[in-house]
Amino acid sequence: MKIIVVGCGKVGSALASQLSEEGHDVSVVDKNPEVVNEVSSHFDVMGIVGNGGSFSVQKELGVEDADLMIAASDSDELNLLCCLIAKKAGGCNTIARVRNPIYNTEVGFIREELGLSLTVNPEYAAAIEASRLLKFPSAIKIEPFARGHVELLKFGVPANSPLDGHTLADISRDIKGDVLVCAVERGPNHDVTIPGGAFRLQAGDTISIIADPHSARIFVEKVGLKSSRVSNCMIVGGGTIGYYLAKILLDSRIAVTIIEKDPARCQVLTADLPGARVICGDAANQNILLEEGIENCESFVSLTGMDEQNIFLSLYARRSSAKEVKLITKVNRINFDDIIDDMNLGSIMNPQQIAAEFIIRYVRAMANSIGSNVETLYNIIENKAEALEFLIHLGAPVIGIPLIDLPIKKGVLLACIYRNRHVIIPNGQSRIEVNDRVIVVTKQIGFQDIRDILETD
Repeated sequence: MKIIVVGCGKVGSALASQLSEEGHDVSVVDKNPEVVNEVSSHFDVMGIVGNGGSFSVQKELGVEDADLMIAASDSDELNLLCCLIAKKAGGCNTIARVRNPIYNTEVGFIREELGLSLTVNPEYAAAIEASRLLKFPSAIKIEPFARGHVELLKFGVPANSPLDGHTLADISRDIKGDVLVCAVERGPNHDVTIPGGAFRLQAGDTISIIADPHSARIFVEKVGLKSSRVSNCMIVGGGTIGYYLAKILLDSRIAVTIIEKDPARCQVLTADLPGARVICGDAANQNILLEEGIENCESFVSLTGMDEQNIFLSLYARRSSAKEVKLITKVNRINFDDIIDDMNLGSIMNPQQIAAEFIIRYVRAMANSIGSNVETLYNIIENKAEALEFLIHLGAPVIGIPLIDLPIKKGVLLACIYRNRHVIIPNGQSRIEVNDRVIVVTKQIGFQDIRDILETD
């Protein structure tokens, strides 16, 4: 497809990288010549310096022949203008990044009136993900499938765990329930395995399981991990993500303390979040953290604008807490993800990556409008494994055939079938039907249709 990306920031760059790798014809535009040059020199994309909201610039980019416009600049208003012009000039599909909380309750109206295909709010999506983790603190990551009826949970195998040293077949026999271990990360390079029944887990492994929320909670309890939600949370950084997260937690009756160093922002937070305790101060000052009770904190979320500060704050929170504390650390730069993973920072959150995955999912579904399209997409580990949800349409080549007879590619696991409100952990005799939601875990990146899981002659 021919795709235009406006804005070469973190979201735009991530999109340019992924979409060009998947074979799309990508053009990018930004007012800053340095970022345009950086993106166009690193990825197979065409770059133009200019205002994406200009009709003449869009014509130069070929908007009249484009299939999709993605407006991901830092300005909501510019993004909406870009999409409006693209819709009128070329009739293409449009996606706008809209992040201001003012528009959050109006986004449905905006999308309908401007004819947008999709709106994306990275900060709100990040807050939703963080709130989900705080309600299930033993998980490093939780990804919903089948509209929340199925979940993929990632968590570590600690020393002295009942899982240590046991095969998956043993675990399945001893811990009964509809739960499937679908991926295991092991070693300093985080090598990913799609395991079989004979695979033996070790302390230090990071495993991903697929189950309905109830079965997942029972499984986690049986293996000795914490499954109850936190009762309090300390948030450092009162920006947009911090505001969204605090509001969600307060609505769930979780006590919230926000530490923010900007006095003007503190006044806004105090007025908009009357149930939260808002502290005006610099969290880099350890005395402030101690005075506000970090030792008794059940969860700690570092959301400042500096990755380094977020990392140090999380490390300090882990060391200072008298109990096991749930950590969520915002890290925007993911170039050093292998090093960051070894620092024991709890759940790493990258709002730009969340937004990019959301958009990539839409693009993959759009690229193949006939068959079985990608409904949900998550990276289990960056560039090493993905979990995808496909909605099965009439004519898909997997319908009605026992799974044991399907020529499924190596490194691909059909992990779950969701049918008529029932979660099915499939076996070799299971068959896929029309309207099923099928969750696939794969080490092969870039699947767009359910037929991609099959070997071809």
